[in-house]
Amino acid sequence: MDKLKNVEEFIAEQKLRLLQKPDCATSLYNLGVALMSEGKFDEAIDAFEESIETGVRMFESFVNLGYIYYKEGDLEKVVKANQRAVEIEPRYARGYSNIGFAYLQMGKTDEAIQALEKALELNPNIVQAMCNLANAYLQKGDLEKSLEMNKKMLELAPNFALGHNNLANVYYSIGEFEKAIESCDKAIELGFDVHPDFLKLLEPYRKKIKKQANSRGKKKQAIATENKKVTKKKEKKND
Repeated sequence: MDKLKNVEEFIAEQKLRLLQKPDCATSLYNLGVALMSEGKFDEAIDAFEESIETGVRMFESFVNLGYIYYKEGDLEKVVKANQRAVEIEPRYARGYSNIGFAYLQMGKTDEAIQALEKALELNPNIVQAMCNLANAYLQKGDLEKSLEMNKKMLELAPNFALGHNNLANVYYSIGEFEKAIESCDKAIELGFDVHPDFLKLLEPYRKKIKKQANSRGKKKQAIATENKKVTKKKEKKND
């Protein structure tokens, strides 16, 4: 309730400022952000578009427009909005990251890879861009690059549950089933809802690995028992 009241007060404050100075791009941008946080997308779009018309470098307004278009399911507009953002600020890594994500959702894998690689060139620490790029490589069939990117991502964000799930998929694809199970279990431990179909795919390998572990355990036990017998024989002989 207090949060809602604070947002409403902030909106009222920005509207008052705009009455005093209608062409203030910053106030229009702030108003758009507040309206967006309340889910008032149509009003937010109007505010962002006005901020772009009155401001000089309002690239963040384009990024926020992209977010609204994504929530509305219009991926083409997401790409266009973020492309405008990076035209204004060519070193804005998250703009390229957003473009890459949208292209990936559209099935345009090559375009996604190009945009995501550019994002990480500008900022190597965007975890979501790394995650999307790893998935793009996987879609492209480049398992080696996908594996490398997933590992790099999890070095940066070891508790990123989705990343462990994605790594499990790569390990499965390259036939490293034990590692796939380990990564899958880690994702589950971190709260990720692994797809039931993938769990079914792993189940035969879980049983096989468990059987092998039991077999190794029995062998170790047999060796230990035999060693005890040998030791006792030596002790009797020495007596």
